[in-house]
Amino acid sequence: MYGMLYESVQHYVQEEYGTEIWDKVCRIVDCKHNAFKTHQIYPDKLMPDIAAALSACTGQSFDFCMNFFGKCFVRFFSNFGYDKMIRSTGRYFCDFLQSIDNIHLIMRFTYPKMKSPSMQLTSMDDSGAVILYRSSRTGMSKYLIGQMTEVAREFYGLEIKAYVVESQNDITGGTAGPIKLTEGPLTVIVKYRLDFDNREYMAKRVNTEAHPSQLKMPTVNMNVFLELFPFTFVLNHDMKITHAGEKVVETWIMHNPGANPKGFIGAHVMDLFYCRRPKDTTIDWDTLIQMRAVLFEFELIRTGHNRAAYDAVLNMDFENYDDMMLNEAQSIALEKAKKFSERDSSELDDCEGEIDPATGERRASQGLRSILLKGQMFYIKDVDSLIFLCSPLIENLDELHGIGLYLNDLNPHGLSRELVMAGWQHCSKLEIMFEKEEQRSDELEKSLELADSWKRQGDELLYSMIPRPIAERMRMGQEAVCQSFEEVSVIFIEVMNIYDSGSNNVQEAMQAVNTLNQVFSALDEEIISPFVYKVETVGMVYMAVSGAPDINPLHAEHACDLALRVIKKLKNHHEADIAIRVGINSGPVVAGVVGLKVPRYCLFGDTVNTASRMESSCDPWKIQLSHFTAMKVQEVGYKVESRGTVKVKGKGEMETYWLLDGPEDK
Repeated sequence: MYGMLYESVQHYVQEEYGTEIWDKVCRIVDCKHNAFKTHQIYPDKLMPDIAAALSACTGQSFDFCMNFFGKCFVRFFSNFGYDKMIRSTGRYFCDFLQSIDNIHLIMRFTYPKMKSPSMQLTSMDDSGAVILYRSSRTGMSKYLIGQMTEVAREFYGLEIKAYVVESQNDITGGTAGPIKLTEGPLTVIVKYRLDFDNREYMAKRVNTEAHPSQLKMPTVNMNVFLELFPFTFVLNHDMKITHAGEKVVETWIMHNPGANPKGFIGAHVMDLFYCRRPKDTTIDWDTLIQMRAVLFEFELIRTGHNRAAYDAVLNMDFENYDDMMLNEAQSIALEKAKKFSERDSSELDDCEGEIDPATGERRASQGLRSILLKGQMFYIKDVDSLIFLCSPLIENLDELHGIGLYLNDLNPHGLSRELVMAGWQHCSKLEIMFEKEEQRSDELEKSLELADSWKRQGDELLYSMIPRPIAERMRMGQEAVCQSFEEVSVIFIEVMNIYDSGSNNVQEAMQAVNTLNQVFSALDEEIISPFVYKVETVGMVYMAVSGAPDINPLHAEHACDLALRVIKKLKNHHEADIAIRVGINSGPVVAGVVGLKVPRYCLFGDTVNTASRMESSCDPWKIQLSHFTAMKVQEVGYKVESRGTVKVKGKGEMETYWLLDGPEDK
């Protein structure tokens, strides 16, 4: 089903029962869609599932919920302007009932994958009407009742009572389709009775009885009628063709050149045509006599445009058909067959296929396309027959040529020829517009890709300055970006012997910057997020923290692992003169984003100061730990050695430790 049906359900359930009920329904049916897209297709089973969930949440019956959903859809599609289409079908509710299939047919241009049901108005009286519903979906009968009652109330001011009279293959609560117990396809068929005041419509029906002036008119010869409508054919009670227009016979012979030209008249209509719409309709007298207000689409069955078929026509012994007089259409078909037989075999080979530009291979010729006839069935009392008054369904000149027809073959009256020409012109305009839209689409895709690239670069730059969790909270508008941590481990790493501050040599300063960049880049490679986060670099000092902004109970171990890795890595660095020293301390800190221009994530507290003192009082190529940090890592197997007491600025005498190695199992 298209998303517009589910949009209507979501909107009115939230309006009627509240957002909490809708969220609860979505959790019950495991619906992952926060919003539905109008032109996107969703599973059919979602509709009855939502109805069952809403029934469980509200205490209403399943049928009530499906009826409510049908009413919701009618209210909702007015937002798209489709209410104007409903109102334009006629003055009365019965006019709408007769036009439902036509409305669905028109809507297929907007929703090409729509699986619309077929509905026919079978009978009418002063107190209501009866409609017949056919569909491949089950469980939607109550949904349709909701639609019918809401259309009658909203657009025609009628209060109707709708109920099911007969039902076949319908399963309540599911839309997967009827269960097939036989080989043939099954269709859901439901007959509805609609009770409403229909007296005004019945009183104003046109031609319910013949006017006296009509009775005085002379009879019209059937041949004259068929000349006016060359694609028309007449059916008797047995659904056999008794009369046919010249063009429909000629087209049939052209598409079935191997068949007996005399075989069209007298054949059963379903032997020559396939009923495309209304789908799954039984073609018999009793059914068609009740469907005179319905538009039918019949597709001509053809054997194909091939050499063997034409040979069969040429080899037919027409001398045995003494009582058969070939008409103009049959003569034309035979003449085309003779011309076909006179071709060179080489020409035939060339016509049998064409080069596919996509693959470069020869593909088989598709021949003529099947012709599609669209029109209505009318009952003619004088001959006690049904006449299918129709025209070929053609959109443009390409389709006209594909069928094998010309403009002169179409009805001389009406707008058939004008519509084909207008369709061709319209198609050309559409092609130009489509090409422009394709160019715009390509430009838009490139712009979106470029915008995504810029966004990724911006995010990477932002996350290099501010931790991702903090940045995301700031994007959501949360002002409280300051956070306290009970225990983290702060690491300071200083690069030594890289630059003589007393030197005025620009070349040496540039070399020092390049070397410092290489060292800090090597340190960046050892940062493993989210276990350790790089805070900042100030001059020759590199600062990192473990346990913030992501809480980490193993912060001391991860900080020591980082220190051991960078000592090992930088000892193997090609710059032999440089050295580093590392200081680590653990304890509570306060962290937050500071500044508006080039904001930074900063740490505050005595723990930071002590870690800095551990680094400044450390020896080259050594890792100095505070007493608290050393005790934490020694308990889990890290090898530490007491350095003794060290005089620390601002702290006095402190006992510190050297970190020698990690646990043996690492």
